[in-house]
Amino acid sequence: MSELLTLFHEQPLWAQSAIGLVLLALAALVVNFLLKKVLLRAAAPFLDTRSLTADRAAARLANVAPTMVVGNGINLVPNLPDEAVIVVHNVCNALIVVFIAFAISGALNYVNELYARRPEAKNRPIKGYVQVVKIAVYCGAAILAIATLMDRSPLLLLSGLGAMAAVLLLVFKDTILSLVASVQIASNDMLRVGDWIEMPSMSADGDVIDIALHTVKVQNFDKTITTIPTHKLITDSYRNWRGMTEAGGRRIKRAIHIDQSAIRFMSDEEADGLRRFHILGPYLAAKEAELGEWNAKNAGETHSGDSPVNARRLTNMGTFRAYVVAYLQKHPHVRADMTIMVRQLPPAPEGLPLEIYCFTDTTAWGEYEAIQSDIFDHLIAILPEFGLHLYQQPSGMDMRAGLAGASAKA
Repeated sequence: MSELLTLFHEQPLWAQSAIGLVLLALAALVVNFLLKKVLLRAAAPFLDTRSLTADRAAARLANVAPTMVVGNGINLVPNLPDEAVIVVHNVCNALIVVFIAFAISGALNYVNELYARRPEAKNRPIKGYVQVVKIAVYCGAAILAIATLMDRSPLLLLSGLGAMAAVLLLVFKDTILSLVASVQIASNDMLRVGDWIEMPSMSADGDVIDIALHTVKVQNFDKTITTIPTHKLITDSYRNWRGMTEAGGRRIKRAIHIDQSAIRFMSDEEADGLRRFHILGPYLAAKEAELGEWNAKNAGETHSGDSPVNARRLTNMGTFRAYVVAYLQKHPHVRADMTIMVRQLPPAPEGLPLEIYCFTDTTAWGEYEAIQSDIFDHLIAILPEFGLHLYQQPSGMDMRAGLAGASAKA
C-alpha cells in the first residue's frame, strides 16, 4: 500500500487529479450498482408486484447515494481548484434535491395507484389533488436547487416571489382554475370515470376515461379522444347520462307522422273486426260502454232519423293510439314501472305526429336501438289494419306511377 502511495505521489499533479476523479467515479458506480442491482433486487419480492411505480420511486431515490458520494468525495481529489470543488459540490447537492423530488413524485403516483384499486376511487378520483401536490413539490425543489447552485439561502429567492405574484398568477391561471374546478367536481360528485357525457361546445360525446387536474379525457363513440379543460366543466354546460344508467332504463322518444287525410270515424263492422286484437279488447269494451252511455243521454239516439254527427263514435286514430299504449305495456323490453305515453303533437305540413314515449329495460346502445327499431317496425306495419298510413313526401317512383296512370286513362 505504501508503495502505491509513493508511486501516486510521484505522478504529475494533473495525473494525481485524474486518478482521483477516476477512483471517485468508480466508487459512485459501485454504490449505484450495490443499491440498484443488489439491494433493490433483494427487496423486490417484498414490494408491490402488481405495480412498477414503487420500483421506479425506489430507483429514483437510490440515485441520491452515488450523488452524495461524488459531492462529498470531490474534496478528497487532490490538486483541484477550489472553485471546481465548490461547483461540483453545489451541483451534486442540487441533483440530490431533484432526485428526492422525483422520488416523492413517484411515491405520490404509487399512492394514487393504490387508491385507484379501491371501489370508491371511480366516484371520487384523487389524481387532480396528487398533481397539485406534485406541482408544489417540483416548485419547492426548483427553488432549493437554484439556491444551492447559487450558494445562497432559499429565503432570498422566496422574498422575491412577492414581486412576481402577478406573473405567477398569470402563468398558473389555468392550474388555479382547474384546481377549483376539481374540488367542485369531486365534492359535488358531478363527474366520474366511466360516465357518458355530451358536451357539444367541445365536440365531446362519449365516456370519460380520465380525470386529471388540467384536463378531462373523453373517448367519443367514434373512438376519437376529446380533451376538455377541467374548468370548462364548471363554466360550460354539458349533459351527464349517469342518471339513465343508474335508473336502468333508456328513453324512447320518437314520433311517426300519420297522413291526416286517413283519419276518420269507424263503422260498427270495422270496430267489431278490431276485436281480433286481444290487447284491444278491454279498451273497446270500456269505450263502447262510455260512448253508448253518452249517446243515450246526449245524442238523442231514441229519436228516429237523428244524424250520426250528433253521436260520439270511435275513430281509427284514437283506437290505434290505444293499441300502441297496450302494445307498449305488454312489450317484454319496455319498463312498465316508468312513463309510458302516446300523444299527438301539433299537426304539421308533414302530417300528424304521434309520439311514442317510453323506456327500455336496457341502457346498452346496441340493444336499445334494436328494441326501438322492432317497436317502430311493428307499429308502421300494423297501421293499415286501422285504415291509417304514414305521411311521405312524393318520390320519383310516385311521380312515375301517377304519370303512368294518367297516360293509361288517356
